[in-house]
Amino acid sequence: MQEEFLYMHHLKRFLDEKADQYNNPLFIEKDPIVIPHLFSGQQDREIMGFFAATLAWGQRKTIISKCRELAHRFGNEPHRFVMEHSEQDLKQLLGFRHRTFNDTDLLYFVDFFHRHYQQHESLENAFLHDDRFLSVEESLIHFERYFFDQPDAPHRTRKHVATPARNAACKRLNMFLRWMVRKDEKGVDFGLWKKIPQYALICPIDLHVDRTARLLGLITRKQTDWKTALELTQNLREMDAGDPVKYDFALFGLSVENKL
Repeated sequence: MQEEFLYMHHLKRFLDEKADQYNNPLFIEKDPIVIPHLFSGQQDREIMGFFAATLAWGQRKTIISKCRELAHRFGNEPHRFVMEHSEQDLKQLLGFRHRTFNDTDLLYFVDFFHRHYQQHESLENAFLHDDRFLSVEESLIHFERYFFDQPDAPHRTRKHVATPARNAACKRLNMFLRWMVRKDEKGVDFGLWKKIPQYALICPIDLHVDRTARLLGLITRKQTDWKTALELTQNLREMDAGDPVKYDFALFGLSVENKL
């Protein structure tokens, strides 16, 4: 027990240093979070942040390029486009593709945003139960059901919105929530949403975070799924109960820069 305590003590100090090192404005330009940073309006940041998170697989340079292309197709006014587009305007979106995400998916996403913003000022409401926060797990389950509440929702689009109900790790949605909820003085994350507490956030697990966390003993499960995300986050809460996902910067940065 003493050895475990000492290890966690030194690991916390190490990861605190690395989180502080990578959580700075220089991180923004090479990460998909640069996309919502291109906009000043909250709804624009929510919409483009959601697209940037959804499309976040593959090389970061390619992800950023495709998101810039998408913003251009929206006339660089995503919220205005979502709310005021005509049928003719929608033709500007045809032909868009990133990996398995195509224009069928894109058109449904735009339709979802249009319906949602007709009723709500913020996308945060889509993650709440009757305007109340219960847990991130409940929020993500609720969001996926809400997102696909239309009978004509394309079946193929469901693979782009994960849910803990299918035991998915939900990396992209957890990353999006970090962007929208988490707030500090560094200016990377936005801290736009106030009803979801940052202490409740779940650490996103991509290949880099997964690899680093396993090497450091923060993950013991063989598979990478929702339960793994909970295990990792619980271990991170032992180091910072109020802001566990700040360590996402450290775990990701250490792997990307091969610092382990």
